[in-house]
Amino acid sequence: MEDLIRVPPERFNEPLEEIIMDILKSGYEYQERQEGSYEGRLDKDIGVILAITKIIDIRDRSVIPGDGAAYHKTSFETLTFKPELQEVLDGEVIEIVEFGAFVRFGPLDGLIHVSQITDDYIVYDGKRGALLGKTSNKALEVGDRIRARVVAVSLNPDKSKDSKINLTMRQPGLGKDEWLEEQKNKSKDKNGDGNRNKSDKK
Repeated sequence: MEDLIRVPPERFNEPLEEIIMDILKSGYEYQERQEGSYEGRLDKDIGVILAITKIIDIRDRSVIPGDGAAYHKTSFETLTFKPELQEVLDGEVIEIVEFGAFVRFGPLDGLIHVSQITDDYIVYDGKRGALLGKTSNKALEVGDRIRARVVAVSLNPDKSKDSKINLTMRQPGLGKDEWLEEQKNKSKDKNGDGNRNKSDKK
């Protein structure tokens, strides 16, 4: 990324790269308006900026009449996270509501609608704060670890709370960690029985 960084005169005696890194991480004043830090910022194209990792280049400074600060055009590397369509993510259930479960993965939250949890009919248990499978008795509650696939992404940098990330668990290899472990064990048992039967026949 690249930006024009304002270095205030009271910091001129500090190492330039350290100052600019600090300004990028903690926020800075730019053209008389207060800007937040880059870290944590949501961008529609690149997602959430998790960290500033490296200063690549700092150009010669320029000054603006009436402003004692120095302005440096700076290039820097960032670590970002942007969920992509069809990407598989691991997360934690942070809230259960009647229409689904909100899941946190890293810096973002997504929604698994009740219709996308399992093939079973799901009912909401308000007292328990859980979503329950009517036939399978599978339960999804706050704190559960899950694996889901991204089916829709709409990021809103101006109002991050309005960003929408929809998820599904209705595919093989997806679901609550305990469900996946059960499926894995059943598959092992089934394969093991099959091998024993073949041996017996021999």
